[in-house]
Amino acid sequence: MTGDKAAQTAPVFTGRRWFFPSALIHELDPDAARSGRRPRRTARDWVVDFACFLLAVLVGLLGARTLNGNHDIPHALAVADQVLGALSCAAIWLRRRWPLALAAAMVPVGFVSETSGGVALISLFTLAVHRPFRYVAWAGGAQAVLVPLYFWWRPDPDLPYLASVVLFVVLVVALVGWGMFVRSKRQLMLSLRDRARRAETEARLRAEQAQRLAREAIAREMHDVLAHRLTLLSVHAGALEFRPDAPREEVARAAGVIRESAHEALQDLREIIGVLRAGDSDDAGRPQPTLAALDTLAAESRQAGTKVTLDRRVTDPAGAPASVGRTAYRIAQEGLTNARKHAPGTEVTVSVTGGPGEGLTVTVRNPAPEGDVPHVPGAGQGLIGLTERATLAGGALEHGPTPDGGFEIRARLPWG
Repeated sequence: MTGDKAAQTAPVFTGRRWFFPSALIHELDPDAARSGRRPRRTARDWVVDFACFLLAVLVGLLGARTLNGNHDIPHALAVADQVLGALSCAAIWLRRRWPLALAAAMVPVGFVSETSGGVALISLFTLAVHRPFRYVAWAGGAQAVLVPLYFWWRPDPDLPYLASVVLFVVLVVALVGWGMFVRSKRQLMLSLRDRARRAETEARLRAEQAQRLAREAIAREMHDVLAHRLTLLSVHAGALEFRPDAPREEVARAAGVIRESAHEALQDLREIIGVLRAGDSDDAGRPQPTLAALDTLAAESRQAGTKVTLDRRVTDPAGAPASVGRTAYRIAQEGLTNARKHAPGTEVTVSVTGGPGEGLTVTVRNPAPEGDVPHVPGAGQGLIGLTERATLAGGALEHGPTPDGGFEIRARLPWG
């Protein structure tokens, strides 16, 4: 998780940071959004702002020249116009911090001051870049409405009235369209970045889910394979512990079962580890148990001292699907293991019936044990795994005590 957090908080731009607008970097930087600090101007911002300032000054100088050449305008009004123009040019450096306030202020200022016309247009373009369209519509609409009044009040000496109005309105619309285009490009970049981050997050979650499912599959397989072998070891080791004076033949037989069970458990463990290292599925990694292996399972349990009755009435057992045969075998194996742990000395009945088209029914039943049986830690985990196995195979599993005090596991698996 430390690596994920480091990846999420890493700087977005590590190379040409100066080439991007500060507002865009601020949106893409997760730390800046959390801290609430204002974005600092990049080298590109300084160049653009200085160019806008020079353009506003140039337009102001042209306006001042027009004012000085118009003798119908009083000198005091011309001086006031130029003062407003100078203040407006200075305010151009605030356009990134307060775009809406500057654009709103420039609507009346641009109407009364001819030297502030460039700043009014630049502020409208900035508003279109940094704010939604509804703010641009109000500011741009107000300027468009005032344009006919402005040229009626201060007609252009070089252009007719209608041409001046049309030209200025077209200029306003062009600037608004350009600003909205720039804003849409930035929003597209932000949306692509968000989609990339969501895709990375979803991929990480899918990987974590796959790892969790793999761990569960490994744990289930380890439990199913090793629990049966280790239970045999426990039973015979307990018999040797409580009967040290047993005949030599019984001791030798119990030791042989312990040795054989330990060998089989070690072999199963090696096979599982080999499958994990190879990265293959269970079916490709090693031979899987089928319905035919139930006889061997019953024989092993009888050799361990458990009374087992196997009732197998299956039509065409060789044609059973691999998943159905494997699941039936694991259910019978877990049922025998649980009976050996929780009801030692009882007779276990394993019944497997069914065929193609009608499904397969697996039942493992044992009566109540004689006397008290100590509680076994971790009881019930194997039944949870069996229920999941049966569900994945498309069937269902039920388990619980019987009326006579015993326990029964019943599973129904689809076949064909």
